Amino acid sequence: MQIHRIWYGVQGSRRLANYALRWTHMVTEQAKRKARILAFWQKHGTEASVEAFGVKRRTLYDWQARLKKGGGQLEALNNKSRRPHSVRKRLWGDGVKAAIRSLRIEHPNLGPDKVALLLPHHLSSAPFLPKARTVARLIADAPDKMRTFPVKVRHNGEIVKRQRAQKLRKPKHFNALYPGHCVSLDTVERFIHGCRRYVLTFTDVYSRFSLAWATTSHASKAAAEFFQLTRVLFPFPLSYALTDNGSEFMKHFDEALRQQHLLHWHTYPKTPKMNAHDERFNRTIQEEFVDYHEPELLDPETFNQKLLPWLLWYNGERPHWGLKLKSPLQFLSIQHPELCNMWWRDT
Repeated sequence: MQIHRIWYGVQGSRRLANYALRWTHMVTEQAKRKARILAFWQKHGTEASVEAFGVKRRTLYDWQARLKKGGGQLEALNNKSRRPHSVRKRLWGDGVKAAIRSLRIEHPNLGPDKVALLLPHHLSSAPFLPKARTVARLIADAPDKMRTFPVKVRHNGEIVKRQRAQKLRKPKHFNALYPGHCVSLDTVERFIHGCRRYVLTFTDVYSRFSLAWATTSHASKAAAEFFQLTRVLFPFPLSYALTDNGSEFMKHFDEALRQQHLLHWHTYPKTPKMNAHDERFNRTIQEEFVDYHEPELLDPETFNQKLLPWLLWYNGERPHWGLKLKSPLQFLSIQHPELCNMWWRDT
């Protein structure tokens, strides 16, 4: 079945669409104001325009010349860059630049604030030394940004640069709009009587619905099994999964996400606030449950059996400040009335 556009066959529709696009996105509000002032000027004269809008006479003629030169297109009245044609250049000597480079080679990728503090020890005879912001600009001016990367040696002796793996990051202004839009996972680690135990956690960012599961393994296969368990208990389709850069969320876990055709977002290193909702659940489950059942963690099966009633209470009855003192299920029943008869105790 062929789908025709709404304006198909209408004479002049393409020109009208291009005009609307140009007027909406390419012509700024300042250019539109200048066009209105020029129209007022042509109708009422110079004195009235100067008195009404507070612009100078030469400014009006300048705008008129720019509009004429631009062929009458309003884009010609857009504000131009005010950057001067001739700008000042940094004239720091080669000795300062060499000292900064040597510091960043000896201590790879040292920040400009720390470099500025260490420069007096390397250039004690220099009368003037750059400040931290100037050091940052000198580093940015260098073609290689004065950065060093770890290298590896192949079997034939060839030295190659080790490329950093590129990972998908959560967009800066992302907001979850529906259940399952984005779910976040994390791990709580406990050290009990010389044994390490792990509690994997799951939180739906939109509804705060959360799950947890204790295990003795920190491998990605255990995280993949937990993810499959959450897919059974959380009935909404998922769009994105957010985790940190831990090894448990790598190989098998990432494969499980690919099988479900889900995008896997990673947080930036040492940035737990990017996964704030699940981090808050980690604190809640530790302060309200794990701290009082640490001995059971030695046997994860016993711990999980006692954890289930607490999760049912957490999701069904416990008020949440982020949900205006509603539980996740109460919040879902309000936002999605078709789910009001659904109760999680049946699972």
